[in-house]
Amino acid sequence: MKMIKNVFKNLKDKLVKSINTIRKEHLISEYAKQNILFIVFVITGVINASLLRAFCMPTIESILSIQAILADTAVVIIIGSFGYLFKPKNRFAYYMTFTIFLTAICMINSVYYTYYTSFASLSMLSLTQYVGEVGDAVTENVIQIKDLVFLLSPIIMFVINYKLKKKNYYKRIEVRSERKKKYIATLVSGAVIAGIFVLTLTPTDISRLVKQWNKEYIVTCFGIYVYQGNDVISTIQPTINSMFGYDKASKNFTEYFADTGEVQTNRYTNIFEGKNVLVIHAESMQTNAIGMEFNGNPVTPTLNKLSSEGMYFSNFYSQVSVGTSSDAELTFNTSLMPTKSGTAFVSYPDRTYISTPSLLKEKGYYTFSMHANNADFWNRRMMHTNLGYDRFYSKADYKINDEDIIGLGLSDKAFFAQSIEKLKKINKKHDNWYGLMIMLSNHTPFSDTNKYGEFPVDIKETITNEDGTQEEVVYPYLEGTKLGNYYKSLHYADEALGELITGLEEAGLLENTVVIIYGDHDARLNKKDYNLQNNYDKENDDVLDKDDENYQEYDSYQYELGRKVPFIIWTKDMKHTSLNMEVKNVMGMYDVMPTIGNMLGIYNQYALGNDIFNTKENNIVVFPNGNWVTNKVYYNSQKGEYLSLVNEAISEEEIKNNNAYANALLDVSNDIIVFNLLKPKDEIEEIKEIE
Repeated sequence: MKMIKNVFKNLKDKLVKSINTIRKEHLISEYAKQNILFIVFVITGVINASLLRAFCMPTIESILSIQAILADTAVVIIIGSFGYLFKPKNRFAYYMTFTIFLTAICMINSVYYTYYTSFASLSMLSLTQYVGEVGDAVTENVIQIKDLVFLLSPIIMFVINYKLKKKNYYKRIEVRSERKKKYIATLVSGAVIAGIFVLTLTPTDISRLVKQWNKEYIVTCFGIYVYQGNDVISTIQPTINSMFGYDKASKNFTEYFADTGEVQTNRYTNIFEGKNVLVIHAESMQTNAIGMEFNGNPVTPTLNKLSSEGMYFSNFYSQVSVGTSSDAELTFNTSLMPTKSGTAFVSYPDRTYISTPSLLKEKGYYTFSMHANNADFWNRRMMHTNLGYDRFYSKADYKINDEDIIGLGLSDKAFFAQSIEKLKKINKKHDNWYGLMIMLSNHTPFSDTNKYGEFPVDIKETITNEDGTQEEVVYPYLEGTKLGNYYKSLHYADEALGELITGLEEAGLLENTVVIIYGDHDARLNKKDYNLQNNYDKENDDVLDKDDENYQEYDSYQYELGRKVPFIIWTKDMKHTSLNMEVKNVMGMYDVMPTIGNMLGIYNQYALGNDIFNTKENNIVVFPNGNWVTNKVYYNSQKGEYLSLVNEAISEEEIKNNNAYANALLDVSNDIIVFNLLKPKDEIEEIKEIE
């Protein structure tokens, strides 16, 4: 005991002595004077990383995340330590280069998050050549004042260097022998901070970093610089894994699908066999607008009609990741999930996929896709061929006049009108066909309001004055807002759909055709955009105060659950059949292929989703970030929390089992694509292995 006391006493004495020495010799101020550029480099780098979290994920837990601050600080210090290997006069060039580099990381991710509600992935850089295709989306919707704040870092670095040069600073600081000592000391300091950071991590943290499913969680826990470095590794890793990790992936794949059982049938089996199929990929359409009105005028009269006459899946979720529209196409057609890193369309276009169009081709169908955009955007030219489409009609196949352009390209009305003419020729030449039409006009930033047609999103009320006269009062409500412009854009897209149905009817193309409409993803609006809609103060033309008794809280769970998209199956005379129904069972994009496949007489044994009519209301929808939802509960993997959707207790066992299911599904889906496990030769080998 006495020995321990003596040890602590000695440590205390040494600490006091060190502090006194620092005070007497002004070591802190002297260090600051000798290392101005390094200090500025570290401070600006850490502040930028913190600002990024504040801009993208404005919660106390995220902004003040000790883990993220430690990680960002460690990375910046380690990078900065190498500056001491340079002569003082050359050191500025090093620090300025990396200041610009780190600033670019933060700024790009800030812009990217605004647009995609996710953080940037290296694989997406291959699409930079098409940035011009999203012109307005970038300039009007993405670049904001907050994104320019990051540019202060290189400006500050430049100004400080200018002042230091004027004072002959670089000729007065340390001699050559000190450079190596400072480098080693700084590097060790960074390593120590990194070590402290590592000690704070849990196995769950490390697992999520490796899987890259939940990018918000990773940035909150590991900081933006570790995330970006890990993303580089994750982007390169698939190539390495495809060479060295195949056996393990193949084994897991075989085990996952070993107990698929017999093919299940139901009352909808083969009901559409031999019918033509026209799929409408509806850009950024959300379910919440169906049935919505402004002053008695419906936002989506066409969708209202089709959903009431056809088979309407009202609890349907998109399952996209950073690949947005392309992810929707992948999952819709193959029942596979987006890859953990990058996008399948860009990173894995050469893989073997079992898809709805490829299976229908085997039954004699002619398959085609139509989209009046650049054929190489999202690498559709290559990927659509690989998915089994015989022909891809792209921008080059359409006449585009200036007056017909809305947003990113050819308006939906002009697109549908020209597509019908192409469809007439296809119908004459082929007995059966399967076609995809990809809409475009309802794409963010929803700024072409002068071309959407007249559709006010205000509130009109008739009031009675004291003298008994009546007058109409107009409150702006959503006019001039991003959400209001979205409803205007959506109304236009809905009108285009109505004209398409009318045009198909007049051309006689609906007699033997099933029309399928799905929203590719939500409108990419922020939670705050809905606050005005839900809490409008007419008297002040503003959002109600949170203390107001009429204020309705719109939390993150409501926001996530509100991102549902339409899924409708409709035929000309469906309203007179038993198929006219609303399906309320929760359903995901990966359930589409098994569901419509059963109706069309095709089957994919490696589908990850389920035929919704065989699930008995116990279906689960897994999202790429590890979240999932059932009819009973929504689980947030980032928070490790869940929201009960029913008035009953949710057992921890149920949560645990569904988490295990979600993890296994995401793993096998990623392996199927990365390791190309659906190659015919692999299927044969796996069958033999099972036997």
